[in-house]
Amino acid sequence: MAVSIDTVYQRVLAILNKEQRGYLTPQEFNLFANQAQMDIFEQYFYDIEQFGMLHGNDTEYSDMLNILNEKISLFEKTVALTYSNNYWILPSDLYRLGTIIYGGNEVERVNKNEYLYITSSPIAAPTADFPIYTKDINGIKAYGPSEIDDSVQSLNCNYIKKPTKVEWKYQMVYGEALYDATYSVNFELHSSEEVELVMKILSLAGVLVRDLSVYQLATQEDAMDVQQQKS
Repeated sequence: MAVSIDTVYQRVLAILNKEQRGYLTPQEFNLFANQAQMDIFEQYFYDIEQFGMLHGNDTEYSDMLNILNEKISLFEKTVALTYSNNYWILPSDLYRLGTIIYGGNEVERVNKNEYLYITSSPIAAPTADFPIYTKDINGIKAYGPSEIDDSVQSLNCNYIKKPTKVEWKYQMVYGEALYDATYSVNFELHSSEEVELVMKILSLAGVLVRDLSVYQLATQEDAMDVQQQKS
């Protein structure tokens, strides 16, 4: 479940009001919101690497690794690549490349120096069952045993995509910015990241929140306001 962009914005505004730190415009909020989302997203991969390097009792860290993998899984995608100008074009939202599949077989990545060696060796040369690929800024070239293009069979790509850019959209009504749910874009992060998003956005805005009590107070007051409006 995604994190509501409006919920986070209202939490941020409530805390700013409590702290008497002024007002954060929608444009400023959107800027900080996207930075916060990417900071949290990129931290997942750093944390997985760090936990993976720890020695000792594996069960001590297994839950954390499972949680991190669950959060990252929200961004996993599988697509069929398109072929253009002698290259297989990678997705525009690519963050980390996973497995390339050709005809049900995994395509092994090699660098260009290795490619020259492999293709010149009768024993190591790529085949349809053991294809290889090279990658550069233009995309992917795949071989097995000759160059693979879209006239033969498609390549499928497993990858982790970048988070979609979030945006709190609004309509001006009597001089006031009112939330427009139709055109707004929510965070794609796991729902458990709501508090972290609020704190990080406040930090980027130059507001130091020393503990969660301010956030919790703002949340409680916001819930009370909603309840009063429904009464």
